[in-house]
Amino acid sequence: MAKITKPLTNTEVSQAKLKDKEYNLSDGGGLALRVKPNGTKTWLFNYYHPYTNKRSNISFGTFPIVSLKQARDSRDGSRVLLSQDIDPKSHRENTKRQLQQEHSNTLQKVATEWFAVKETSLTPAYAEDVFRSLTKHIFPSLGKTPITKVNAVDVIKVLKPLSAAGSLETVKRLCQRLNQIMTFAVNTGVVYSNPLAGISKAFEAPIKTNMPTIRPADLPILMKALNTASIKIVTRCLIEWQLHTMVRPGEAAGARWEEIDLNNKLWAIPAKRMKKKREHIVPLTDQAIQLLELIQPISGHREFVFPGDRNPRRHANESTANLALKRMGFHNKLVAHGLRSLASTTLNEQGHDADLIESALAHTDRNSVRGAYNRSEYLERRRSLMDCWSNHIEQNSNGNMSLSNVKTLRIVR
Repeated sequence: MAKITKPLTNTEVSQAKLKDKEYNLSDGGGLALRVKPNGTKTWLFNYYHPYTNKRSNISFGTFPIVSLKQARDSRDGSRVLLSQDIDPKSHRENTKRQLQQEHSNTLQKVATEWFAVKETSLTPAYAEDVFRSLTKHIFPSLGKTPITKVNAVDVIKVLKPLSAAGSLETVKRLCQRLNQIMTFAVNTGVVYSNPLAGISKAFEAPIKTNMPTIRPADLPILMKALNTASIKIVTRCLIEWQLHTMVRPGEAAGARWEEIDLNNKLWAIPAKRMKKKREHIVPLTDQAIQLLELIQPISGHREFVFPGDRNPRRHANESTANLALKRMGFHNKLVAHGLRSLASTTLNEQGHDADLIESALAHTDRNSVRGAYNRSEYLERRRSLMDCWSNHIEQNSNGNMSLSNVKTLRIVR
C-alpha cells in the first residue's frame, strides 16, 4: 500500500525547528520544505525528468517570501508540465532567458542594428537624417521599450503631436522607418509579427509638392542675384558648381579633389556618395573648370573642393546653398535642389535627348541610355549636353559677373 503523506499546515511550516543538519518536511506530491541549520527554509519539488527518468529538484523559493499556497501552486503547475513531457526546470530557465532577451532587445537597440545594415545603402547625409529623426522623435519616448511591447497605439500617441503641428512628411517618414525596423525584427527572429503595419493610415497623408524652382526665363535674375549677393566666395562657387554640373546639393558640397580628373575634364562621384549607389561621371565644361581654378588657391591643399566655413577640414554643409539662396530673396521660390529642375526644364525645352538629360541628372543607369552608343560616343554626347547647358548659363549671365566666365579673376589670400 502506497504511503500517504499528510499535507503540511502553515503552523508546521512557520514553527519548523532548527536542527544540526538540514532536513525535509514533505507536503506530498513531490513538494517538500527543506530546513537548514541557519534557519533558511526552501521549497523544493522533486520529480522524475521526463526523458532521462532521473530524479531532479527545482526550487520554488524560500519561506515566508513564498507561502505554502504559492509553493503548492508552483508544484501543481510543474506537474502539468511533466504530464506534457516538459521539464519544469528547463521551462523556467527558457522563460527567464526569453524575458531577459525581450527586455534587452529594446526598440532603440533593434533600430540601431537595423540602421547598421540600412546605412550601407544610403548616402552619408541621408543616413544621418534617418537616424537623427528617430533619435529626436522616437527614442525619447519609446527607445527603452522592449520591441515585443511596441504597439500601434503607443506609436500613434507619440506621432500625434507632430501630425497636429503639420509635420506630415516627417510623420510619413517615421512610419516608414518604424515599419522597416519591425520588419527587420521579424526577419531576425526578435518578434513574430509587425504590429505597426499600416500605421500611416492613422494620419493625414502629406500633400506632395515639388522642390521650389524658377522658370528658365528667370535664370538671368538668378545670375544677377549671385553677382550682387553678399556671400562668401566658397558659397558662390558651390552654387555655380551645382548649377553647371546638375548634381544634388549633397553631391556638390562633398566634392573631393581626388574625384576630379582635370586632364580628361571629368568628375567621378563614387557610388557611396550617390543616391542610387552607382558611380556618376560628370563631364566638366570649360566653365566648370574655371570654377575649380578659381577655388583652387582656397582649397587645393585640402581634401574637399568646398571646405566648411567653421571647419575647413570638412566639406561645406549641403544646406549652405539653400541658406544663401534664401538670403538672396529666393525664399519659397528656389532651393538648391531646384537648380536640377531648372536645368532639366531648360534642356528639354531646347529639344535635347531626354535620356541624356535623365542620365546627366543621375536618374537612370548609364548602361540603359548607352545601348545604341559605344562608351566614347556616349561620353561625348554627355559632354556636348553639358557644354550646351554651361554656355546657356554664361549667355544668361551677360552683363553680370559670373565666376565661371571671368577668365582673369584670381583669389588673393
